[in-house]
Amino acid sequence: MGMFGRLMRRGSRGNKGGVSTVDRQHLADWTQSHIGVEAYVEPETTVTPVTVVLVASDGEWTRRAVGGDKGARKLGEDLKIPVYDVRKVGYPQRMRDHDARQKIIRRREQGL
Repeated sequence: MGMFGRLMRRGSRGNKGGVSTVDRQHLADWTQSHIGVEAYVEPETTVTPVTVVLVASDGEWTRRAVGGDKGARKLGEDLKIPVYDVRKVGYPQRMRDHDARQKIIRRREQGL
């Protein structure tokens, strides 16, 4: 097997097996430390596996790989939060508003 084949196999192994314990713990901790958390499942792309974006009621968010659609649904059940398909419902406006506020804060800090 050539080097490219080994790299492809090694890279895909972590994506298919499920969410890592580090990512699972991050998502659980993040959910407990924020209010009104919802999960938005993002589809696999050519460069990223299936991911989930957790969005709090204030629009703050975090993203992690979750081991596919089943992993995302299981995560939602375990954390007792609603899970949505971002392809069907889109991202919540509060997430975009949060990002816009953060951009303004960064510009002010840089003196722009």
